Amino acid sequence: MITLYQFPRAWNIPNPGQFCVKLETYLRMTGIEYQIAETLPLYAPLGKLPFIEDNGYKLADSRMIIRYLQQQYGDSLDGDLSAEQNAMALAWQRLSEEHLYWVCMYSRWQYGAENWQINKQAIFQGLPQPMADMVAAIYRLRIRGQLRGHGIGRLPAAEIFELGRRDVAALSAALHGKMFLLGNQPSSVDASTYGILINLLACPVSSPVKDYALSQVALVDYCRRIQSRYFPELGEPRFGE
Repeated sequence: MITLYQFPRAWNIPNPGQFCVKLETYLRMTGIEYQIAETLPLYAPLGKLPFIEDNGYKLADSRMIIRYLQQQYGDSLDGDLSAEQNAMALAWQRLSEEHLYWVCMYSRWQYGAENWQINKQAIFQGLPQPMADMVAAIYRLRIRGQLRGHGIGRLPAAEIFELGRRDVAALSAALHGKMFLLGNQPSSVDASTYGILINLLACPVSSPVKDYALSQVALVDYCRRIQSRYFPELGEPRFGE
């Protein structure tokens, strides 16, 4: 059986790690059996979560993991997509994972002392003190460097959140009148998009882009629908906290 290594659960959502949510949602969408092992990035291949172990083989990076799972266990979600649908899925995935994700990371790791404390407690809850504070400080500096390397961390907060608002508006428009991004059936891009959005809408940190996202009924309903279908044991997400 596959072992999925990820952060401990928090906030009444599948995981405080966006890509951990993505991968576990994909596993549930496809019905692939797995078990969870809670850990932290410092113990992970490539220094990030999630990663999996399958019959002794360890693999990190959610993109590479999903490709591996498709090859080893079949592609029940994306196998029948057209070339146009695959192109649309890739574009939405890039928007979510390579741009909106970083807006969310800025909100949690750099925007305000209260947000940082909430995020630190969820991510590093498994470590004893004072180790938790020391490791958290190191990772916060690392994330700050990644934000600057991406480029978004060099902008004023107001401009960062305006860029995030435009991402959110695009996703809301795409989901208007649809169950999932590509229609009435889920695909792997929905696992990715849900992972980013649920950590924006139901993560208890504040930001202007979160406030805007909460006003988009299509996004709230989308996250509620996916969590109800694939994570019923978690109950209703706590939007707006």
